[in-house]
Amino acid sequence: MRKNIINIGILAHVDAGKTTIAESFLYKAGAIKSPGSVDNGTSQTDFLDIEKERGISVKSAVANLRWQNSNINLIDTPGHIDFSAEVERSIRVLDLAILVVSAVEGVQAHTENIWMALKQHNIPTIFFINKIDRIGADTEEVIQEIKQDLCSDIAVLQKAVDEGDAKANVLNCWKDTEIDENVLEIIANNDDEILESYISEADISFDELNNSLIKAVKGFKIFPVLMGVAKSQIGIEELLNAVVKYTPTSEINDENNLSAVVFRIDHDKKLGKIVGLRIFSGQISNKDEIFNSSQDKLEKVNQLKRYASGGYKDISIGFAGDVLALTGLNDAKLGDTLGKKSNFQKEVKLNSPLLTVQVKAINENDYAKLAEALRILDAEDPALQFEWLKEDKELNLQIMGWIQIEVLERVLENRFNVKAKFEDPTVIYKESPKNNAVGFARYWMPKPCWAIIKLQIEPGEPNSGLVYESKLSVDDVHRKYQNEVERTIPQALKQGPKGWEVTDLKITLIEGEDHEVHSRPGDFIVATPMAIMNGLINSGTKFLEPYIWFKITAPEGLLGAISSDIIQMRGSFESPDINDGKFSFEGFVPVATSMDFPIRLSSRSGGKAKIKTRFHSYKECSDEHGVHREYKGISPLDEAKYILKARRALQ
Repeated sequence: MRKNIINIGILAHVDAGKTTIAESFLYKAGAIKSPGSVDNGTSQTDFLDIEKERGISVKSAVANLRWQNSNINLIDTPGHIDFSAEVERSIRVLDLAILVVSAVEGVQAHTENIWMALKQHNIPTIFFINKIDRIGADTEEVIQEIKQDLCSDIAVLQKAVDEGDAKANVLNCWKDTEIDENVLEIIANNDDEILESYISEADISFDELNNSLIKAVKGFKIFPVLMGVAKSQIGIEELLNAVVKYTPTSEINDENNLSAVVFRIDHDKKLGKIVGLRIFSGQISNKDEIFNSSQDKLEKVNQLKRYASGGYKDISIGFAGDVLALTGLNDAKLGDTLGKKSNFQKEVKLNSPLLTVQVKAINENDYAKLAEALRILDAEDPALQFEWLKEDKELNLQIMGWIQIEVLERVLENRFNVKAKFEDPTVIYKESPKNNAVGFARYWMPKPCWAIIKLQIEPGEPNSGLVYESKLSVDDVHRKYQNEVERTIPQALKQGPKGWEVTDLKITLIEGEDHEVHSRPGDFIVATPMAIMNGLINSGTKFLEPYIWFKITAPEGLLGAISSDIIQMRGSFESPDINDGKFSFEGFVPVATSMDFPIRLSSRSGGKAKIKTRFHSYKECSDEHGVHREYKGISPLDEAKYILKARRALQ
């Protein structure tokens, strides 16, 4: 039986001070001799060259420390929105999150995105208001923003003293000699027994209140708010104590069958592929054979390691609750379940890549080397959705923004010794059918082959994705062939007549025929894309483009100019709220017209305007505003060449 293993994540909008908090934790716990500096590139959890140079985290890092008899695995996540995928995967393995908010900038766009993800999965959370020493710090305003934009059930356990000054400090306002009335009311609102005593004005001891608070925090009902200055160690010890106090604990029997989830993939020049996982039950030892439930295969552990300050430490056994690194599992992928299947947290989506970009080797001789490097990076971050069009020697990635491009360029050069250039990114459009139509394909020449299918194609509801069903009897088409049709459809929809993925549609298999002698499963794999493209041509397709939600707050005098900007970008907005010389409004705007809008807004307002944005949905747009792309590869509409290619008779 192993106890007191805690997995916590430090999450925030960029520049709120996450990495500095991680360094302070390690230093305060005695895991390092002195805290590193983000500005000087000496932090323990920023171990990539680009992280040290730019002073930003681009990849999650795992560190270990011990505090009050608890073994803490600390996951420091990137704060820039371009690297949201790292945060998404880390959330799956957390017992508790520390959501950091700057005392000056307050709740920002990505803060809200992260909170929504934590809320979706009921992960207990402590808010930490950092940088209370900076000029402009206003903890009271930040607390109001948290209540307004995130959640109202917060328990503010500290207050700032001399904020906005180098002498800033914190005082506890929740202790047996000082019971804050606001915290008491929050507790009473979440505990019927306390509420009854409170209403009847009966005596309630501090221990009763504190125990109720601890229970409510662990149960995702109340969220403590602490504050401090991480770089000066102010508030760090109290935050560490709170981590141990408020993290849910469970008695986990290490003898149970193994159940673990893969949450990261890395590659090391000496060790090869490294699989990062969290063990939820059971244990793992060196040389164990582990069953990958997701892939239905058995693999053998070569080496077992613990993450440690940008490197690894050899261990012989890992227990339930541990976050570990393994070698030997060469086929494992992100999200795989190892051992028995369990109800793990599903991966959350904070943001989706909305841009696609082509990557080219500066030296043409490095083309194959670049392709292999991108394949490795895609394994570590599948959100890149690396596409290698070998016929056209074209390499494509999906990305979040310009910072990610800069980072990828440096990673390719420093890590893989490949100099690459990225073309200007293009917004990722999608297609959807305009009308009901039928798609037909007859693949029966040259023999041996036989696959005849007819598909009903119908427009679906917005954001419904793909809905499929078969109304075909197994007497017409054998079940195993129907299964191939169903499996092939998603891949066949990757490119429509306009060159983009097709979505928001219903496809029904309504007619078909196989042949007792000539049919093979592969015949239906060939026929399905031909039937789909035939149906999409018959139905016609419309463009869908990505829209972002925004909220802008700015001086009232800028209302007219900013409203005009939104309209020119084909955006829309609700009636503004005007208060104390400022206005705020919410609305929607296409990504294609607004990529540089935050920069223009800052320039127009002299930095006085604030904007929050997040991806909202795909909406219909005209052919005039969409971007047509040529079909990559051989289109199923060119049936003769397509069939030759499918039969490997065309190079």
